[in-house]
Amino acid sequence: MEKGYVHVYTGNGKGKTTASLGLSIRAYLAGKKVFFGQFVKGMEYSELNIEKYLKGFKIHQFGRDCFIYKDPTEEDIRVAREGLKVFEKVLKSGEYDLVVLDELNIALYYKLFTVEEAVNIIKERAPHVEVVITGRNAPKEILELADLVTEMKEVKHYYNDGVMARKGIEF
Repeated sequence: MEKGYVHVYTGNGKGKTTASLGLSIRAYLAGKKVFFGQFVKGMEYSELNIEKYLKGFKIHQFGRDCFIYKDPTEEDIRVAREGLKVFEKVLKSGEYDLVVLDELNIALYYKLFTVEEAVNIIKERAPHVEVVITGRNAPKEILELADLVTEMKEVKHYYNDGVMARKGIEF
């Protein structure tokens, strides 16, 4: 049985979710089963259409809307905790070869659940399951758990010139 590693994509630069989607598609095309879950996100992102094209590639959101400019509500916390329970089952089952916890670090930053809860479910996963964790502000416990850490650093971004998010590129 292969050992599954833990990847972390963090930092203030664009591309964390995009990189995890690229890895997910690569894994899927190599015959691996993929579960891609998004914490915090509840908007209509283009990647949500992936199941129409890639049968057996599962994607699910565990967020309602973008609250990152205000405090999360009790409902935001409930939805995130529900997602954590789903991830726990998915990771333990071993049904999927690659599991992406997109924006887990943001959920942790906003204290939607504890770092200890997240670390425990990742540690208790089936041994072959590869895990990808994304989001800014990765806590030290997540960095210590990781086998691979990539920090996305913003050097320049057209958003600063007033370019709004574009469908198919940023969402």
